[in-house]
Amino acid sequence: MKRIRFFVLSVSVSILVGLTSHWQTAVMALPPAEDIPEEILRTEIILEARSPVDGEPLNAAEYLELQARLQAVPPPKLDPKIREQIFLLRIRSVLLQLFPFLDI
Repeated sequence: MKRIRFFVLSVSVSILVGLTSHWQTAVMALPPAEDIPEEILRTEIILEARSPVDGEPLNAAEYLELQARLQAVPPPKLDPKIREQIFLLRIRSVLLQLFPFLDI
């Protein structure tokens, strides 16, 4: 008799725990009612943007113009001799890291 009571009690408690745990997750899995579905957001055309430089609002044409200006490579402003000196100094620093006993 005690075994039957224990078995019925354990089965009922396990069913109760299982149902309550699944009941909470089902409610938490639903998105809020005011949330716009991702499918609608993907088809929305974005007409305004912010500048990556200073964060000011831009329209689509200004944003494309700014992106084109940022992607264009500016001409080198340093003298070629200075560029060569910087390159040699970088090589020297790498060599000194690899071979610290060199006196260069």
